[in-house]
Amino acid sequence: MKKTHARFSLLLPGLLALSTTAQGEDSPLILDPSVVTGSRSASPTFDLPYSVDGISREQISDGQLGINASEALSRVPGLVVQNRQNYAQDLQISSRGFGARSAFGVRGIKLIADGIPASTPDGQGQAATFNLDTAERIEVLRGPAATLYGSNAGGVIQMFSRDGEGPPRIGAETLVGSDGLNKNHLSAEGAANGAGFVLDASRMDTNGYRDHSSARRDQTFAKLNVEPDDDSKLALIYSSLEQNGTQDPLGQTWAAYKADPRSVSANALNYNTRKSIDHQQLGMNYERYFGGATLQVNAYTGRRSVIQYLSIPKGTPANERGGGVVQFDRKFYGGSVRWMQPIESAPGELMIITGLDFDQSEDSRHGYQNYSGNALGVKGQLRRDEIDTARSLDPYIQANWALDRWTLQAGVRHSTMQMDVDDQFLSNGDASGNKTYQKNTPSMSVMYAFTPDLHGYISAGKGFETPTQAELAYAPGTTEGFNFGLKPSESTQYEMGVKAQLNNTRINAAVFQITTEDELVVQQSIGGRTSYQNAGRTLRRGFELGVESQLSEHWSTSLAYTRLHATYDSDFASGANTIDKGNYLPGVPQTTLFAELNWKPRDWVSTAIEGLYRSKVYVEDTNQQHAAPAYSVFNWRARFEQKVEHWTFHQTLRLDNLLDRQYVGSVIVGDGNGRYYEAAPGRSWYAGAGAQYQF
Repeated sequence: MKKTHARFSLLLPGLLALSTTAQGEDSPLILDPSVVTGSRSASPTFDLPYSVDGISREQISDGQLGINASEALSRVPGLVVQNRQNYAQDLQISSRGFGARSAFGVRGIKLIADGIPASTPDGQGQAATFNLDTAERIEVLRGPAATLYGSNAGGVIQMFSRDGEGPPRIGAETLVGSDGLNKNHLSAEGAANGAGFVLDASRMDTNGYRDHSSARRDQTFAKLNVEPDDDSKLALIYSSLEQNGTQDPLGQTWAAYKADPRSVSANALNYNTRKSIDHQQLGMNYERYFGGATLQVNAYTGRRSVIQYLSIPKGTPANERGGGVVQFDRKFYGGSVRWMQPIESAPGELMIITGLDFDQSEDSRHGYQNYSGNALGVKGQLRRDEIDTARSLDPYIQANWALDRWTLQAGVRHSTMQMDVDDQFLSNGDASGNKTYQKNTPSMSVMYAFTPDLHGYISAGKGFETPTQAELAYAPGTTEGFNFGLKPSESTQYEMGVKAQLNNTRINAAVFQITTEDELVVQQSIGGRTSYQNAGRTLRRGFELGVESQLSEHWSTSLAYTRLHATYDSDFASGANTIDKGNYLPGVPQTTLFAELNWKPRDWVSTAIEGLYRSKVYVEDTNQQHAAPAYSVFNWRARFEQKVEHWTFHQTLRLDNLLDRQYVGSVIVGDGNGRYYEAAPGRSWYAGAGAQYQF
């Protein structure tokens, strides 16, 4: 593996050398997308004084499967995106270490789709709600500026769907691949009578790489965009996600992974661990111009129903008191209003932005024993019944000021998160209660243009990360009730970077430091019941490099490199263990490298080689259990397209893990059963074809 790492690391200087020798006159620079994340108004990424990247529609869809956000996000420095090969638990995503500890879903990173949060007010999110088939672009913000998006915003990932434009057209495509993968997709989009529309529906089935990991995912999407008059725009957006009976293979011990990477634990089979999801949401985005000023209004509502069968053994205290079946019905709604006012009397270009965000999520949550008599993996006696409500109401103000060579962006947000628990299962006592977390989170970023093609910036900010409902759910020991003694972790972040354009090459480089107080960590995990505590200080220092280059008319490259040193900065006790200062944060690789070489010899064909290296990952706080080893994988993809009158046909071929490496694709941090590891597939193939008719 070390030899593979060395060979792969040689790509870095090689690609940089190729990039800087590219001839500018061969093709125009097309490597500077505009984003709204951070500045809240469309601005080229090159002109923004912090780390923000835009991923284009072509990068999201060209030769990709359109199933998991990991397909697109791996090309962003600072992000670690782990496909768990487990659709019951969703992707693992961390940004500069934020979110690495999440046992399921995404936490510590703000997820937003078309202005609708895919994260609850307490910070738990689900990337599966992103519909990649309809994505126009994805924007990723990292560093201090992300704190302006509220608590639990160690980073921001925002997806925007495309508007319906052009002549109406309909399409269909199908995709098949390894491990019984099959995806069928229907779409219709365009504009008619002044209204744009996008309609999309897909079904994905897979047997899964590991045993007991089959899944079916149905997604639908509908968008209507209109312009009521010359000064306003309106979009209505509906989306749904349905997964019934998605099997959960759980994690693996090291011995089980080495013996058979496809294996599952006996308890997963005995209790038939599985999860069903029914998620629907409706949103509205409205924008109106008042001269140079802009009013933006967003509103949304939705519901999410989940039932999950866990493998907590019969007879353990956690099963007797809390149950091994989790079921909740969630109602969520919220909205935002934003006013963007240019100040004409100020020198340069000054924009003042004021806004207010409101979000609420209410769960009717039940817990049942996962057995009835001798029958396992069924809904048994009720052991938990409560209403959990999380809400936030956050005002903020921000200034964007461009003056000669200087660009200044500064702002402050008053973040509030309130958690209310109404316990309705009183036979074991009343666990009702509430807790409010609030803090002002300021951020400031300054950029100086040394030349039109070389910008330098510094950025600083403060943020905080509240406990999620899942982290509050259990008090330590045998005490019943929520752990309302948990405090939020508070961070201070600094970043310094440069952005350069060399002929047809874009280079973004940044160094950063993040210190946190009261980091949230596992206190104990026994019998399927995990409680958390605040652990003192952590220190994260890192370097990020992003390079994109249009080498010629037919060749392009992309590279994303991250070096992150994330450690505990103080000793603390965790159960019977003492965690020493200097131990590495689990779930955070020190080195991540993504590289891509793309060849497009004709308009109708493109092909690319992708490479990904990730260093070893510790799995728990003592750093004594077997770390998930480093790995390198290479993928190949190709896309072909033909146009015949009103018809457009396309074909996709893809081979992942070309060298058939066996590796751990993701880890479950601090798993109480020692099942830390989740195996990734060996060599896998995919083939797809589609057709579109334009009226």
